[in-house]
Amino acid sequence: MARGQVKVLVAPLDWGLGHATRCVPVIREFLNCGAHVELAVVKANAAFFREVFPDVRQRLAPGYNVVYPRHGFNMGLWLIKNSGHLKAVMRYERRYANEMVERHGYDIVFSDNRFAFCADNAYNVYMTHQRRIAFPPAFSAFEGIGIKWHGDIMKKFNEVWVPDVPEFPGYAGSLSHVDLATAPVKFVGALSRFESCAPEGSGIPADAESLAAKDLNVVAVVSGVEPARTLFECKLRDALKRIPGKHVMILGKPSDSPKSWTEDNIEFHNHLATEEFAKVVNRAQWVVSRGGYSTVMDMAVLGAKCIMVPTPGQYEQVVLAQNLSKAGFAVHIPDDKLSVETLLHSFDAQVKLPAPSGVNLLKTVIADLCARFEH
Repeated sequence: MARGQVKVLVAPLDWGLGHATRCVPVIREFLNCGAHVELAVVKANAAFFREVFPDVRQRLAPGYNVVYPRHGFNMGLWLIKNSGHLKAVMRYERRYANEMVERHGYDIVFSDNRFAFCADNAYNVYMTHQRRIAFPPAFSAFEGIGIKWHGDIMKKFNEVWVPDVPEFPGYAGSLSHVDLATAPVKFVGALSRFESCAPEGSGIPADAESLAAKDLNVVAVVSGVEPARTLFECKLRDALKRIPGKHVMILGKPSDSPKSWTEDNIEFHNHLATEEFAKVVNRAQWVVSRGGYSTVMDMAVLGAKCIMVPTPGQYEQVVLAQNLSKAGFAVHIPDDKLSVETLLHSFDAQVKLPAPSGVNLLKTVIADLCARFEH
């Protein structure tokens, strides 16, 4: 590490791969500013970061080890049942962050949605798009409690970064645009690991014209935590093999050995590197995926036509998919309605996510922060 470099520890939440992927532009921008960056990873996302940032040092961090209930309607009970586990992890990660700062002298600790990953002797940044935690309609009266709870989490940090544009509705709508602020809030724009695949501000990959033929009918992107991830994969396999055309399924398993194979009319990949992923998506007439916010930002950058199938029990994904569908940006299919028939019906829809703004909010925010800590 060069003398005088700002030292940053980046820690993404391990609830699915989306938190890791949206940290990619954050890490890149810190590196572009000359900062020394290290990563606090769990085993599940370590392989992904080694692929994208092979020269960035990794440190093994405590994980939340979340396994969602098989059926979404049990989520409330699941949260109550596991509250003790979550609180224990939060206490542990706070001790871990303090120990890392004491041992290695980080100036900045960056947490992507890790609720207690902050240190007493560092400048702590917390990133989330869910300043409002969405509740199902039957429990909407509790949303105020959820906003206050998350506000109490955020006030432990020096800054809160929101991966969205400041103008409502942006991409996350009422989830990211909230009046209550218990710490300074900075909008940093839509964040995607695919930004390097596109000309600045265009939202379209540089080689999109050469791939305009759209020789793939559907690219299915499987993601999320278990067991919902595997259940989604099985539903898609059964449906796509009965739909004419050539399809690709990306299984979202970066920790597995790279593997590709073909079954019937479906080409499978355990995982694809960033540039290969972008090329495949831009060959597709449709992308079918979960409704995670990182996926929304990725698909907006890639200019994809999307069918969103929210993960059962993750109501924020339902809200995102409903909002995007209402705006004419994407098709929404509930998980229990996913079938050959609903997919075929969706192919008639005229939808497209708007390209992100060309204003690089993240670059400005990180440059200003690093300037404060130059030694």
